[in-house]
Amino acid sequence: MTRTFLATAAFGLEGVVANELKRMGIAAKAEQGGARFEGSWTDAYRANLYLRTADRVLCCLKEAQVSTFDQLFRLVESIPWENILPRDGAIHVSGKCVRSQLMSVRDCQAITKKAIVNRMQQKLHLNRLPENGAEYPIEVAIVKDMARITLDMSGEALNRRGYRTWNGEAPLRETLAAALVDLSPWRPGMRLYDPCCGTGTLLIEAAIKASQRPAGVNRAFACEQFSFMPKDAMADLKAEAKLAAAKESVFAIAGSDIDPEALVLANRHIRQAGFEGRIHVLEQDLRTLQLEGEPGLFLCNPPYGERLGDQQQARALYKEMGLLLRRHPGWKMAVITSDSAFERHFGRRADKKRRLYNGRLECEFCIFG
Repeated sequence: MTRTFLATAAFGLEGVVANELKRMGIAAKAEQGGARFEGSWTDAYRANLYLRTADRVLCCLKEAQVSTFDQLFRLVESIPWENILPRDGAIHVSGKCVRSQLMSVRDCQAITKKAIVNRMQQKLHLNRLPENGAEYPIEVAIVKDMARITLDMSGEALNRRGYRTWNGEAPLRETLAAALVDLSPWRPGMRLYDPCCGTGTLLIEAAIKASQRPAGVNRAFACEQFSFMPKDAMADLKAEAKLAAAKESVFAIAGSDIDPEALVLANRHIRQAGFEGRIHVLEQDLRTLQLEGEPGLFLCNPPYGERLGDQQQARALYKEMGLLLRRHPGWKMAVITSDSAFERHFGRRADKKRRLYNGRLECEFCIFG
């Protein structure tokens, strides 16, 4: 049976996620908030395993306009929950309400839970549900009065790869880092260098792409506990993913930073990601950095001045980044920044720009060369 799924994404990355799904052989269409696709439960599990830039994979159970709590109750109750949830399933409801007539998230969650329980009790002839089994995360999302009821197939957000257990002061989310790698001019086989590598997230995400490793191979997903999921097919997909992850690959990915504490974390993350000895980082001031050999791409997430240090220091760094590119002819540079004056301090206009969000910070992804 074919079902509808939504691979959710940060603003500006919907098309990136849709393209990832298409490369996996899954037809997908970008929409606000993610990429929608049709497929089987196995396809949803494969998406969880392999997607690098999506936040979650949700199964869309029902969507309709609602403006009253009664309409919401009837919408949720009309879903055949008895075919989805086991009698002992633990029902966890999360919610969000945006520019709608129903704006109380807590009330919408309570009504959704009540409607599910009511239907399950009627269909299964139970006085109460034990809810002592596997957890089934359900979301009620109401945006501009359009309610969408979904089952979360991922559990923890997909940026939780399992390799980053320590963070620096302003960590870049893994899914955004993977998207920057995809949106940059870099391709596996090219040289990549991050002169502000911090705790190493951009370098590791580039290595994951270069090695064709499934991003979710070292973690579990909520759907692995769902009673209706095909256990044998999931086990085969996970075994296949682990074989892909075990393949050794050679790539020219390296970085540097002036913060020795950040580099300690970077080396831990590189080791935990399984790339020890293949990604190299060192303590180096960007102002004196000089690389030899064939050109490649500088990819970096420098301090913005809003979150680390002050703006004056950050802008002095941007000038040094421009000088770094000028003394490396043939190289390109891709930078994510929230500073609207970045290009002025860098010393030239970007050849390409794209608006993205790093958390709640509106940013531009600037490509030079």
